[in-house]
Amino acid sequence: MVSVDAMRTAVGIVGNAIALGLFLSPLPTFIRIWKKKSVEEFSVIPYVATLLNCMLWMLYGLPIVHPNSTLVLTINAAGTAIELCYVILYLFFSDGPKRSKALLLFIGDLAIVATVSAIVLVFFHTHERRSLIVGILCVIFCIIMYLAPLTIMVVIMFRMVQRSVIKNKSVEYMPLSLSVAAFFNGLCWTIYALIRFDLYITIPNTLGLLFSITQLVLHVLYYKTTKMQIAEKKKKGEVGLTDVVVVDSLKTSTSAPSN
Repeated sequence: MVSVDAMRTAVGIVGNAIALGLFLSPLPTFIRIWKKKSVEEFSVIPYVATLLNCMLWMLYGLPIVHPNSTLVLTINAAGTAIELCYVILYLFFSDGPKRSKALLLFIGDLAIVATVSAIVLVFFHTHERRSLIVGILCVIFCIIMYLAPLTIMVVIMFRMVQRSVIKNKSVEYMPLSLSVAAFFNGLCWTIYALIRFDLYITIPNTLGLLFSITQLVLHVLYYKTTKMQIAEKKKKGEVGLTDVVVVDSLKTSTSAPSN
């Protein structure tokens, strides 16, 4: 008979694989930035937010904070390395206010994690206390990041309404692959957290699962109108929405895995 620990480990490994795919999902964006030698209208916010999230979860997964969280630690260490590369590339190919903003946010990430680490490790001496402080912060940032794709869509649609050019709903800014990956990521980590109950992993991933289901419902509702809009633009020789990325809110085309 399969033990509970073995089941949890298996689910965690699957969750790690899905989360890694989620972390790598912005790769086409940065290949485009590399080729054009410009960040264009892309925002750095999703990447610095994901970096902060990964670093906090990595802190949470440390044995001195929350024992027996190896899978949480490993995937978020990988996520930290990947997001760090994204932020460095953004800094390299941006200039002016965009570079200044990205640099300040990056320094802010490091300062927050350093401060939290120092406070937790110096002033709190039990795993329960350390897990509580870091866990609460992780929950907050995970929820924000899971909400990001929906927030981005709302912001963009609002701007389009202001310019009186929107006629139909569109999910063009919310990639289906990302929504599907977020769904399976939330599902895996929710199961992982419930097998041996972990409140701080359960809360954000359960909410993330609900948010990703909402995204998938939007895809079903607006798939046809989005396809028609893209086809019409191609006929007119206009630039499609997929060629212009406006992301002024948090996250996402890279929702971080909440692990």
